Amino acid sequence: MSGQTDRETVSEKTGGVYTWEQVQSHTSKNDQWLVIDRKVYNITKWAKRHPGGFRVISHYAGEDASEPFSAFHPDPKFVQKFLKPLLIGELAETEPSQDRSKNATIMQDFKALRAQVKKQGLFDARPSFFLLHLGHILLLEVLAYLILLQWGTGWTLTLLCSVMLATAQAQAGWLQHDFGHLSVFKKSKWNHIVHKFVIGHLKGASANWWNHRHFQHHAKPNTFMKDPDIYMLDIFVLGKTQPVEYGMKKIKTMPYNHQHKYFFFVAPPLLIPVFYNFNIMKTMISRRDWVDLSWAMTFYLRYFYCYVPLYGVFGSIAFYLFIRFLESHWFVWMTQMSHLPMEIDHEKQQDWLTMQLQTTCNVEQSFFNDWLSGHLNFQIEHHLFPTMPRHNYYLAAPQVQQLCEKHGIPYQMKTMWQGLVDVVK
Repeated sequence: MSGQTDRETVSEKTGGVYTWEQVQSHTSKNDQWLVIDRKVYNITKWAKRHPGGFRVISHYAGEDASEPFSAFHPDPKFVQKFLKPLLIGELAETEPSQDRSKNATIMQDFKALRAQVKKQGLFDARPSFFLLHLGHILLLEVLAYLILLQWGTGWTLTLLCSVMLATAQAQAGWLQHDFGHLSVFKKSKWNHIVHKFVIGHLKGASANWWNHRHFQHHAKPNTFMKDPDIYMLDIFVLGKTQPVEYGMKKIKTMPYNHQHKYFFFVAPPLLIPVFYNFNIMKTMISRRDWVDLSWAMTFYLRYFYCYVPLYGVFGSIAFYLFIRFLESHWFVWMTQMSHLPMEIDHEKQQDWLTMQLQTTCNVEQSFFNDWLSGHLNFQIEHHLFPTMPRHNYYLAAPQVQQLCEKHGIPYQMKTMWQGLVDVVK
């Protein structure tokens, strides 16, 4: 063991060659290596400075990260300048390019598909699409305020404007998702700037909080201990393995045999107004993220400036929470119908295509479904190509289906109703 460590130290300094066994031995918090296109990188110190957060890159410690690297970085050449100082060598010629049980043929075919859709221009955004989307959000915000200002704050108008503002918030959520995935502008810098405006000023949330959380979900969807979206605080048990594990450990925090009933009273109504609101503020303050906190404060200042004169302090707070209550239902059902009914398990180290298709499914396309879900009814294409503008998912979908058929990988498409029913099931 000591001899192996000495050899690694020497080869690391000289840019030597490594086996997968050596790479896979560096997975601890204070010692992390990964592989990208057969090059071996020591990311131990870099992980804490990684723009997407240290967790998402650490999830691939000891693994081949070539596919997620291509998926998350629209400009690989730009990122190379950060990778170069981390390079410590490469895989030995006798070692395969992929690790563990990842399928080399599937990986090669998916790489070819990615090059094909890129050549077709499916990674090029239409600015008018996102401008119109932003326009309809602002229109709903302004109309709701003017209606209340002009005709008063009776129950009927308050309910109407709550629905309008909840719609604006839900749609702003989909829009910030676009900028957060760097899928609008060709330069990442502009995506980051507009992302902070949309998620901060229009929604009162944090761009960094979202980035660090959401990219983990994309990197390892439905994987215990790695996907924060399935971390349920022992309130729910998910998938086929977790209920068994909880039974063996005799964990009885909640009456899990009734979770399909209390789900309706916990997840949809409380996720955004309670958990997300608290978690976002706690994260910004604890991490001293003053930039994101400043952006979020502009939302609250604008909101209370507009609505305290109409509803008073306590009334405007109640109005805000009701809007979040409505938005939360929208968000939970639209996002979970494509993930919660799918495979949820421990780490399996699968290739990108196989992993994403086992943990995501699509919902049928229509203009209404596209608008309602922010095009996340094409969850498969979004997970395979997270930087692709959403208005192009439907063009990539048939090509993804063909590749799945070729390799016998199930490509699930549901109706909207079936997707919602499956969440409860």
